[in-house]
Amino acid sequence: MSSRDRVKVGIIGSQFQADIHAESFRLMPDEAEVVAVASPTPGNAEQFAKRHGIPRWFTDYRRMLAEPDIEMVTIAAPNALHASMTVDAANAGKHIVCEKPLCMTLEEADLMIDVCRQKGVLLMYAEELFFTPKYVKAKKMADEGAFGKVYLVKQTEKHFGPHAPWFWDVQRSGGGVFMDMGCHGIAFCYWFLGRPRIKSVTCHLATHVHGDKTKGDDDSICIIDFEGGAKGLVEDSWARRGGMEDRIEVYGEGGMTLADLHMGNALPTYSEYGYGYAVEKAPTTKGWTWPVFEELWNYGFPQEMHHFARCVRGKDTPQATGEDGRVVQEVLFAGYHSAGTGTRVALPFRPQGVARPIDLWLAHR
Repeated sequence: MSSRDRVKVGIIGSQFQADIHAESFRLMPDEAEVVAVASPTPGNAEQFAKRHGIPRWFTDYRRMLAEPDIEMVTIAAPNALHASMTVDAANAGKHIVCEKPLCMTLEEADLMIDVCRQKGVLLMYAEELFFTPKYVKAKKMADEGAFGKVYLVKQTEKHFGPHAPWFWDVQRSGGGVFMDMGCHGIAFCYWFLGRPRIKSVTCHLATHVHGDKTKGDDDSICIIDFEGGAKGLVEDSWARRGGMEDRIEVYGEGGMTLADLHMGNALPTYSEYGYGYAVEKAPTTKGWTWPVFEELWNYGFPQEMHHFARCVRGKDTPQATGEDGRVVQEVLFAGYHSAGTGTRVALPFRPQGVARPIDLWLAHR
């Protein structure tokens, strides 16, 4: 496909996740190309653009939205900005890929979905676990009946904490590890089981290690009861030492499967001296480590962005939508309320006047 025919993309953000977006488009360039980046921090957008070979950069994303050739924007900004940026992009006629979690409140989620629908643009939810090759294979086997009736789906993601300072600030993030990474597991279980109705949520949260830097939770366990009898078990932590753990387990009455995102895609390595890079969130490369290869591909990021670009051209139907993000947001609210009150919370659940999911937990601490 010629450059003229590829979807023109603008990225909002210049930190870790924005790097992933830019590199993902580079790895699968046939459907889209990044032509602009916007970041308010002086120098960041320019440095990002030069690093990724992007021709235009802006310190105000609204100026980038005024560029007529840009068709799609990806939002890799703090959670508290997702809703306003989405509304601005929709009003500018741009299709949107919004990072997880979708936003801060259910009211924001409804606004984002409604505005995008009114403006005739796509609101796509950046949940890469829908595209992770190992996990896609597991779902295909389940859908083909390999495990019979599935009764438990488990997703686990643990490491020692996020990259950017804003994640630790609940005013900007809306929550702790459950908000940051629990959203992955919620979306995954919901998608894997075919999007059944969620009946109830039970959640346990704690701050074990990082109480000096955040009011948020750094360890979470969430149980989701689905219509039909299946359960989702979502375990997340910012308190796990030793690097990243990311895996799923699927159990049915006729079989089971396990998929570890890093084991099997890593090289068992011992080094007295250390080296450049092992894997996301690894604190050191001395001693025993498991450096990965083709990391973004194994996560599913290039496939995700490639799919979203095809959706803009009408070649695919979005697999991850704003509506999916809203379901996740409701479970996040229910989970924080469950952890705060020590109860199982039935859905639908829509608390009134709550600015952040974590407020429902903090109110009871």
